[in-house]
Amino acid sequence: MKIKTKRAVAKRFKLSKTGKVIARTANQDHFNSTDTGAQTRAKRSDKQITSGIKKAIKRQLGKQ
Repeated sequence: MKIKTKRAVAKRFKLSKTGKVIARTANQDHFNSTDTGAQTRAKRSDKQITSGIKKAIKRQLGKQ
């Protein structure tokens, strides 16, 4: 039986072609005027998830 995709997870993470889990950088919605230029530039790029939740995220996305 196919596993249903968790929609909340699908909105927050995506899988690359090689199987890496990619997430948007946190803390970039508002209150950014006090950040340094380096912090602002660092927030522009997406981050790769490397922790132990990677396996759970893949399962919830319907990938095994």
